[in-house]
Amino acid sequence: MMLKKDAPAAAGDAVEPAAAAAPVQAPRPQAAATPAAMPARPAAPQSDKERFDMGALEGMTMADLLGPADQAPRRRSSPEPQSQAVRRSVDDFDFDEEAFLAALDENEPVGTTGEVVKGVVIGVESDGVYVDIGGKAPGFMPKKEAGLGVITNIKERFPKGLEVEVLVTREQNADGMVTISARALALRQSWETVRNLAKDGKVIQVKVNGFNRGGVTCDLEGLRAFIPRSQLQDGEQHEALVGKTLGVTFLEVNAETRKLVLSEKKAATAARFAELAVGQLVEGVVASIKPYGYFIDLGGISGLLHQSSVTGGQLRDLREVFSPGERVRALITELDPGRGRIALNTALLEAQPGEILIAKEQLQAEAEDRANRARSLLRQQEQAAG
Repeated sequence: MMLKKDAPAAAGDAVEPAAAAAPVQAPRPQAAATPAAMPARPAAPQSDKERFDMGALEGMTMADLLGPADQAPRRRSSPEPQSQAVRRSVDDFDFDEEAFLAALDENEPVGTTGEVVKGVVIGVESDGVYVDIGGKAPGFMPKKEAGLGVITNIKERFPKGLEVEVLVTREQNADGMVTISARALALRQSWETVRNLAKDGKVIQVKVNGFNRGGVTCDLEGLRAFIPRSQLQDGEQHEALVGKTLGVTFLEVNAETRKLVLSEKKAATAARFAELAVGQLVEGVVASIKPYGYFIDLGGISGLLHQSSVTGGQLRDLREVFSPGERVRALITELDPGRGRIALNTALLEAQPGEILIAKEQLQAEAEDRANRARSLLRQQEQAAG
């Protein structure tokens, strides 16, 4: 007996629970805890740690990651086989030490501050002069640094091609140009000349070109010098000295503070010293009496007749022999121009010790003849000492 496929089961037929048709249920939402009224959140994206298992890479090197050398990506179309590649060290290259040092010299800055350099004028502008001093850029000399004094025509003073010697006053800027000065070099040389003149103690001639309340001014070797009124022979009428030439010597020479102080009085002393010599008989006037001797005015300079040099006898009081204002003839036994000292002696004129105490007038009258004998004695003493 055949049953129809679509026939329903009989009412009395028993149906096992497992085989019974389950009632159709509505699909549940993915998150049961999410209220029906709240929309579901989108799933969180996976982290890099979840997407990439970094633990698997632990302990691997870059070579392990890239794989064998023959599988590495090639950047050149025709690479040189690694087996044929030649590794070269620095010792394999040609290395010329002299060429290296020469290259350094070529790039070394030319002209440091305070350096004297020589160059050739290559250009002249209204504000200064350009000089080739061997650097990558020429040196520039401002017009005010072109020399001492006033330069009216700078182009005539510095024609192109002129060789000059200058002083570097500022090192090179970003363009390699240095600032140079002929004036600064001339001033340096002037101070050096003046220092040498002062060291020699020479008397020089200067022309007075101005005055102020404290003294007069003049020019010396391009430098401005000052003579105080106290150092002038005629300090009371110092304004009348403008235009006159004076013989002077040095009181102070200081290039750092630019102080150049001169003295006419000291020059007169120096000139007077030049006329004197050890062993010479001189005549002067007693200017003052001190406990240790007499100061004798020799005409602008003073000599000291020490008490030990007055007589070979016993001298109880200096006033026993000479008085202030009295004329005295004595021998020079020592000269010190640097300190302005002159040592005098009358004891050497005595025929016997103490003669000047009892026959001063006779001794002074015969001083010229007695001086000849005394000079011989002085030479003997010098020879014995030397």
